[in-house]
Amino acid sequence: MPAKKRFKTKYAGVYYIESSIGQTGKPERIYYVVYRRSGKLIEEKAGRQYQDDMTPARAAALRLQRMEGKQLSNKERREAERAAKQSKKKWTIDRLWEKYRAQRDDYPTLRTDRSNYRHIKNQLGTREPKDLIQLDVDRLRIRLSKKLKPQTVKHVLQLLKRIINFGVNKGLCQGPGFKIEMPRVHNLTTEDLTTEQLQSLLKAINKDKDIEAANLMRMALFTGMRRGELFKLKWDDVDFERGFIHIRDPKGGADQRIPLNDAAREVLENHPRSESPFVFPGRWGGQRTEIRTSVNRIRKRAGLPEGFRPLHGLRHVYASILASSGKVDMYTLQKLLTHKSPQMTQRYAHLRDETLRRAADLAGELIQEAVNSKSEEHAIKLEDR
Repeated sequence: MPAKKRFKTKYAGVYYIESSIGQTGKPERIYYVVYRRSGKLIEEKAGRQYQDDMTPARAAALRLQRMEGKQLSNKERREAERAAKQSKKKWTIDRLWEKYRAQRDDYPTLRTDRSNYRHIKNQLGTREPKDLIQLDVDRLRIRLSKKLKPQTVKHVLQLLKRIINFGVNKGLCQGPGFKIEMPRVHNLTTEDLTTEQLQSLLKAINKDKDIEAANLMRMALFTGMRRGELFKLKWDDVDFERGFIHIRDPKGGADQRIPLNDAAREVLENHPRSESPFVFPGRWGGQRTEIRTSVNRIRKRAGLPEGFRPLHGLRHVYASILASSGKVDMYTLQKLLTHKSPQMTQRYAHLRDETLRRAADLAGELIQEAVNSKSEEHAIKLEDR
């Protein structure tokens, strides 16, 4: 087919050819632009006179934008569209995250996960797990370590690992050819309160008008349950008859049950019930995800340190009181705290050791008193002779 005649316009690099519209035969101009970018000559269609409402002036403006790189060429645009369609078929980490997030809408940690995922998205979001190499994860860890706390860096990497494992387990993608190692964090904090601080806190709890926050703090102190476990607690999980609390899907893994002690029983028996199945329901009766404002208000009123975490800190107080009593062994404490391994419980061992040391010192003092007493009796008998 012979080439159609080109007609110049008054604009440099803009010409048109004459064509017709479908079966109507109505004449129509098709505008083209010619320009150079990065030393390469590009000649491409700008648009049709009627169908695209194209004019020589508009074609000239479009040509200038493409010359300056402000707009993609036709070829670049087609390649970008093709890549976008192809990416929708790929299970990138971004796409896996959306799938993962959709199935965890009711999890208390979702808000934290969303915040942590921003760090993953910026660096690895468009990548497929199978294309990752160890260096990619190392770079992410090093970059985050410059601006985040070690524990936060660990949480980000744990989230990345969970997202990839989710995709692999669902059969959506292949995993990377290496294991994502977690950085070691040596910042385990054991929060404790003095007797005076604990008394001040209990007074502040008793005076607060928010019964939900007050009873959440009481339950954390009386049972040592985690915040997430208290948020997920349902009335069906409380066995008042047998005296147990069932903990569903705890951090340690399999479902657990802990004794319902008298203090916790009294709290729950007097706690208001609603139509919600949850003991401490959130908005619209669903699972609660946050109560930070209320518990921090109580913490401040009690005059506790700003770094003391109102719910998690009371779990530590519960464990510390039991450990320092000298009446509870580490295995029992591990079961009460639903720790998966004894290593986590060992942070309280020094409290029990201190109690044992005091008991040993007491035994030594009693024995020494007994020896001294015998010596005095013997001396008296000698004097009587």
